[in-house]
Amino acid sequence: MRIVPIPCLSDNYAYLVVSETTKEAAVVDASEAQPVIAVLEKAGVELAAIWSTHHHYDHVGGNEEIIGRFGVSDVYAHASDRGRVPGQTKFMESGQSFTMGSLIVETLHIPGHTLGAMAYVVSGEGGARAVFTGDTMFIAGCGRLFEGTPLQMYTSLASLARLGDETEIYCGHEYTEANLRFAAYVEPGNADIGHAARRAAALRAEGKVTVPSTVADEKRVSPFLRASLPEIRRSVGVGAEASEVEAFAAVRRAKDGFR
Repeated sequence: MRIVPIPCLSDNYAYLVVSETTKEAAVVDASEAQPVIAVLEKAGVELAAIWSTHHHYDHVGGNEEIIGRFGVSDVYAHASDRGRVPGQTKFMESGQSFTMGSLIVETLHIPGHTLGAMAYVVSGEGGARAVFTGDTMFIAGCGRLFEGTPLQMYTSLASLARLGDETEIYCGHEYTEANLRFAAYVEPGNADIGHAARRAAALRAEGKVTVPSTVADEKRVSPFLRASLPEIRRSVGVGAEASEVEAFAAVRRAKDGFR
């Protein structure tokens, strides 16, 4: 399995996912057409599908042009996004799976950012595993709650965190440095956050991407997976009596107002 991040717009990522055994490929979140087309024209692959994580325009704005340019017939998204994802032909539910070449892809419904948000969990050659999380899970962060509830987002993040520590996480935006600044603010005693921040800063200084992360990395640094900890609760003003969902909601509110 080969995964190529494709920077789009101001801070979005699309991804090219390639089955090395068959050279079939999919594009995850075609934010805009031209950067994706430029990569595809040099990649030596056959574009088989578009996998959309949710309906927001900065994730599907390139769908129609790419469909027209390459004759793509399979456009995947959650069933509830019918009519909201351009060109959608596959209306998926959580737990369904399909194959692309030697890759096995399972869909996971992860509402919160939007009600139809969906992750693609890809198992590839040699036991490699990756998940495309869109705007649900970022490196050290999570998406804003535009359509869902704190309970939905908390549950969705928990389901992603159960995928296994070695699973690589490919998210929808380059928000890593800003997310780590917030993580350090709410959990200043966590040395892992400082290490992650220095790594991210070095990569960005070289013009490189910060993806992927791993589930293990996120468990160490993301305040949205660590909201049960006393230090984080103190930072966002919730007590030990608050439920984990209430603590998560407080962290999300704090991030919304963080500058």
